[in-house]
Amino acid sequence: MIEFLSALDQILSIGHLTYLITGVLVGLVVGIIPGLGGIAGMSLLLPFLYGMEPSVGLGMLMGLVAVIPTGDTFTSVLMGIPGSSSSQATVMDGFPLAKKGQAARALSAAFLSSMIGGVVGAIVLSVFILVARPVVLAFSSAELFMLTLLGLSVVAALSGGNLYKGLAACGFGLLVGTIGGAPATGEFRFTLDIDYLYDGIPLVIVGLGIFALPEIVSLLVKDTAIASSKNKLGHGLGQGFKDVFANLPLVGKSSVFGSLIGAIPGLGGSVVDWMTYSFALNSSKDTSQFGKGEIRGVIAPESANNACASGSMIPTILFGVPGSGSAAVFLGGMLLLGIQPGVSMISTHLDLTYTIIWSLAMANILGAIFCICFTRPISLLTYIKFSILTPIILTLILFAAYQATRSLGDFILLGVVASLGILMKGANWPRPAFLIGFVLSSGAENYFFQSIQFYGTSWFSRPGVIIIAALIVIGFVLPPILKKRKEAKLADASDAEKAVAPAEEKQTMSYADLAIVAVFAVCGGYALFDVWDMAKLTRSFPIIAIAIVLFSVVMVIFKSVREKHQMTAAGLTPNLVYIAGFFGIAYGYYLFGFICTTFVFSLVFLRLIAKASYIKSTTIAVCLVIFLVTLGRVMHVDYPEGMFDEYLLNAIRLIV
Repeated sequence: MIEFLSALDQILSIGHLTYLITGVLVGLVVGIIPGLGGIAGMSLLLPFLYGMEPSVGLGMLMGLVAVIPTGDTFTSVLMGIPGSSSSQATVMDGFPLAKKGQAARALSAAFLSSMIGGVVGAIVLSVFILVARPVVLAFSSAELFMLTLLGLSVVAALSGGNLYKGLAACGFGLLVGTIGGAPATGEFRFTLDIDYLYDGIPLVIVGLGIFALPEIVSLLVKDTAIASSKNKLGHGLGQGFKDVFANLPLVGKSSVFGSLIGAIPGLGGSVVDWMTYSFALNSSKDTSQFGKGEIRGVIAPESANNACASGSMIPTILFGVPGSGSAAVFLGGMLLLGIQPGVSMISTHLDLTYTIIWSLAMANILGAIFCICFTRPISLLTYIKFSILTPIILTLILFAAYQATRSLGDFILLGVVASLGILMKGANWPRPAFLIGFVLSSGAENYFFQSIQFYGTSWFSRPGVIIIAALIVIGFVLPPILKKRKEAKLADASDAEKAVAPAEEKQTMSYADLAIVAVFAVCGGYALFDVWDMAKLTRSFPIIAIAIVLFSVVMVIFKSVREKHQMTAAGLTPNLVYIAGFFGIAYGYYLFGFICTTFVFSLVFLRLIAKASYIKSTTIAVCLVIFLVTLGRVMHVDYPEGMFDEYLLNAIRLIV
């Protein structure tokens, strides 16, 4: 009870509320930009966590992760573009309502549903904390290691498309996470004798490179506004509220269901909106308006996706196994703040656990209030040409990346990871699986080492380990069995049933697939060669990751050879050209200076690429310089000065 009241007192403090509101506002803006989502937004915030009080830093992160599903409603309703995977079902009825001039009704119903869903999700999370506490306290490092593997197996199995692609991505994330010193022996692995790699790869670089930059480049290639045509908001804000209160049972059921689904690693937002949309459809007496502008088709998925964000915190806090990509970055943020998830969160840090829960509820309430009060001005952001926003977002990303180690290596590695992210995005490989594998790598290796140290080889025979291992096997074996049964039923079906059955999609493989397979295979082979002669505890965990990668790569190749497929071009040449340009800009930061290069790049890009006026281009470029100089002073950051920054900064000091 003391921890509960302490957390309540903490979230009501001015400092906590200030950072919580900051996270909420950033989350709403990030949510409006399709594709960026919580992973990129949270990666941007990670550098600002250094030196923060844990409760304050967690408040800012929770403010962002809680409202991403709220902010992405704008694009889903106003122009039929899902802001993220968790808002796809909202498009089905939200966009038709907007076409009828009832966008305000759809948005208000969505925001109120999201708020209720988020609060319900926070309540479910608190109940899980109380109920699961005795179980978690009984877990040893052996069970926690197996839970990590279980989380990875579920993520891989539910990544969609190809099971082996998901498994390969998870394994490669684990392998990349082992770069640097081994926790058990202190030996260095996979450094290529590059000084930058001796401390491992920063999470900020991986998060921004694998998600943020590929999405920005993709939107930049299209070179359009987020919205292609305007939809008037119309009237009906009050009607939207009435619709929600008239359907409270649906809101409650969808919220609880979303929380439970969010607790399953890898499932989460990619399916929960469709599940609840289907539930709303099947539970309605009149289904004729679904897909044409039925408000229940907006309320159900919007209630679920915010609750799902809360649900994903359950395995993250209790076991250190992130339930989603956003939760993986949140887990990294916890580690940056010196907080170890798991047993400590419900024993010595129970007050911080309640702070997270209260912050989740508060963020959902604030996010809904902001969206409802500022619906019209916020919606205008969707009509800005994306190329105008590019220099601003790219500057923020580069600033965040530079905070990792404050060296040229940050920019180079960001470009390398972004290249991999573009290939994975173009070939439809699961990037969240890679990120979750990377985040879990360090903790999994520590659990593995502790298990061997405390129990030797006998930890394999522990009852909890055996049960979790059985669940892992079932997770891999059951889906293929169900798929074969479905195919057998289809084979035995009558000709009439076969005629209405969906046609089997023709298998395709792009050159991006081949590139990814080659990268994974070469890296896995090199890693095996590098650790082969090292100490047993140094090489044990990396060999597990290597085995997962190489096995999965072989199975991907085998499957492509066995099944008929057609080679296709990925169409990624323009994207990779932009990444090449990024490397040029990164070199310019060190040759000419960070601030000077930002000013020149922004001015030239806005004028030549975005076709903005001289006044607009110059104004934005100058504002970015002011932002960088101010932020540098506040955070005590010394940017790469190059040849010209020293003179520019001296001139600014004279003016100021």
